[in-house]
Amino acid sequence: DFPGAKVIRLERNYRSTGTILAVASGLISHNEDRLGKTLWTEDEEGEKVRLRGLWDGEAEARFVGEEIEALQSAEKDFKLSSIAVLVRAGSQTREFEERFLTLGLPYRVVGGPRFYERMEVRDALSYLRVVHSLSHDLAFERIMNKPKRGLGNTTLQRLHQAARALNVPLIETARSLVASDELRAPARRSLTSLIEDFDRWRDLSRTMNHVELAQLVLEESGYIDMWKQDKTIEAPGRLENLNEFITGLAKFETLDGFLEHVSLVMENLESGSSDQVSIMTLHAAKGLEFETVFLPGWEEGLFPNQRSLDENGRRALEEERRLAYVGLTRARRRAIISHVANRRLHGSWTATLPSRFIEELPSEHLEIEVDQGLYGGGTSWSSSSWGGAYGGNATWGESRTSPGFSRAKSRKEAVRYIEATAEEITALPSGDFAVGVRVFHQKFGYGAVKRAEGEKLTISFEKAGEKKVLASFVVPADQAT
Repeated sequence: DFPGAKVIRLERNYRSTGTILAVASGLISHNEDRLGKTLWTEDEEGEKVRLRGLWDGEAEARFVGEEIEALQSAEKDFKLSSIAVLVRAGSQTREFEERFLTLGLPYRVVGGPRFYERMEVRDALSYLRVVHSLSHDLAFERIMNKPKRGLGNTTLQRLHQAARALNVPLIETARSLVASDELRAPARRSLTSLIEDFDRWRDLSRTMNHVELAQLVLEESGYIDMWKQDKTIEAPGRLENLNEFITGLAKFETLDGFLEHVSLVMENLESGSSDQVSIMTLHAAKGLEFETVFLPGWEEGLFPNQRSLDENGRRALEEERRLAYVGLTRARRRAIISHVANRRLHGSWTATLPSRFIEELPSEHLEIEVDQGLYGGGTSWSSSSWGGAYGGNATWGESRTSPGFSRAKSRKEAVRYIEATAEEITALPSGDFAVGVRVFHQKFGYGAVKRAEGEKLTISFEKAGEKKVLASFVVPADQAT
């Protein structure tokens, strides 16, 4: 519109250390649709950005909790409010919330309710509470018409009136009313169907695994489908929270133990302290700043978010990278990035790959530490060697030139899909595993390869059952030590 207009770049930063700015600038430079600028500061260079690789999500939550406790011990006049945990998806908050409750660390979820206070999580809990105990009137009342079954306020008022007269729980009152003409025919049919569902689920609860039962209840009740059909912007996030709810349930041996745990969590949610760790999404963090920022979950599919990439392609990738840039530049003194090799999704373990953003970080400004055995590495990788882990030009030691690690590096190649029965085993290209070959995994033990999809293997383990893992995490059974 205005040829010859002067471009003024606002490049001086008054918040972050020079090292944090260098890492953030190196990352965002990979975006093509930008005018470009180089941030600088007159403040100190500061400590390196830490990059931590861990085995699973539970270990990641423990790591963050331990780091916060260490900061509390090391610094005088330390304030928890100077710390933020910034996640890509709201469903990620559960593990951190539960870990902080265990440690007694006060926290707040910014921009939304805490995990077990979210509407869809409360609804799922209500279904399970009624399955566990038919006398739970508040839970039954909450989900009686979720999804909509034509059981409105009039039906609920009739139920309450009859329950007071009969002095029995609502669901038992409903049994009596559906056998009478007190309710209209459509309401009687809906209540009858709902009662039959709960009776069937209660019978199944005596023999079925509690995680499978919860999935069945949410599916058969129509609750999952209700959110799948919902076209609002919040619906995908609510489905992610329900998946995370199932993940949390899988950590407990029984439904009773899980419901008791949730009750204790809800009792402890209100803290009298005003000094709290902040947990929020990267979107909610824009414009804020903290002394120390934790950035967990830097894994492909989670960050960058796969759904966003599928919908909007390269434009979405650049927006995801801008979010990463925002997260890094919320930190004044410390930025700590973490990723894990395994996450529990829908109650099952899933192998994950580090985010592509990690290989875009300038290695000279990173301090890197990983759990023993991740991608064939040791416990303390140097910054100069990290680039080689993700396709850079650095030189690797012997432990990082293994066939397994080479497979991890080649994850961007075209996907190969191979499936065969035990009688139809066909050798894969050199360096890969053949379908049907026995392998060993440090966590799951011995098993046989059933399917191979690029770097991802589906393995039937002798003790752990069928799992999806990365090929770089297994070795041939005859090489296991």
